[in-house]
Amino acid sequence: MFKEVRSVNGVPIRLTEERWQHITEARDELVDRSEDVLAAVQSPDWVTKGYRGSLVAWKGYGRRGYLAVIYKELGSDDGFIVTAFYTRKPKKRGKVWPR
Repeated sequence: MFKEVRSVNGVPIRLTEERWQHITEARDELVDRSEDVLAAVQSPDWVTKGYRGSLVAWKGYGRRGYLAVIYKELGSDDGFIVTAFYTRKPKKRGKVWPR
């Protein structure tokens, strides 16, 4: 395991070495931003439903846009980050937190 934080639902969410490598190989703007990725899951501005049971944590970063972190909660005691990216077009549709 690389690092872990708790989601807004209190579920421990892992960021593994393998996933971090996947994220940074595709998006070099995130290379030194693992703490931002973890912070988005731990204290997002809002969370929406993603595909196939995943969740998307959204955190605003001013001119940089929004950081979207896709993660999965496998149960009440385990979850992991799938991927992360910056976008200028955040989605609020399907919002699950805050209600």
